[in-house]
Amino acid sequence: MHVAQLWRYPVKSMAGEQLQEATLTPLGIAGDRILHVEGPEGDLRTARRYPRLLGHHAVLAGVDVLVDGERWDDPSVRAAVEQAAGRGAALVPSAGPERFDVLPLLVTSDGALAELGHEPRRYRPNLVIGGVPGLAERQWEGRVLAIGTARIQLADLRGRCVMTTWHPDTLEQDVGVLRDVVRRFNGTFGLNAAVRQGGAIRVGDPVTLLPAPADGPPPLDGGRPGP
Repeated sequence: MHVAQLWRYPVKSMAGEQLQEATLTPLGIAGDRILHVEGPEGDLRTARRYPRLLGHHAVLAGVDVLVDGERWDDPSVRAAVEQAAGRGAALVPSAGPERFDVLPLLVTSDGALAELGHEPRRYRPNLVIGGVPGLAERQWEGRVLAIGTARIQLADLRGRCVMTTWHPDTLEQDVGVLRDVVRRFNGTFGLNAAVRQGGAIRVGDPVTLLPAPADGPPPLDGGRPGP
């Protein structure tokens, strides 16, 4: 097995960027989901309710997050965020584990994506593992992936939501995508994961599947965050 794809999403609920290499930290890929959208009352706003956010593209350029090519705090970006997520919506920095819906990483495989047969970006993975036959990943709960010196703790299968129904390019909705996941996979696809040991990882790096550790997954500060 090998690392086939790496993805980072500097702004939660926006389109992200495909990487050739990344640094794994206790909170996942460095630079992942370091901004989110809040309403004027401090409420979190995501593409579950505001799917037009998916039409904006965020990348990390040095220490700056760019949204559609402009700094995240540029007035044009603020206007675009309001248009997508409602009046008063704004980008806000995120620091802790609460910025993740479940755990800091989402891992899937080329075999599972091929079995599913839909546009892979709908599922917003951080890591795609290549060289995996069929749905073998669905038997990986509790085990560990070794990539160089890095260790990734696989937790459980990810329950999928309405965000998967929006095409990442056209923003057209196809509710049949989620119905298919429910019908064929009990509503789950991909694996929630945490970082046991950080390190640099690259596309093409070999991946080894290790047994489940006796001590279980490492705790996150604040525990497992909610939605």
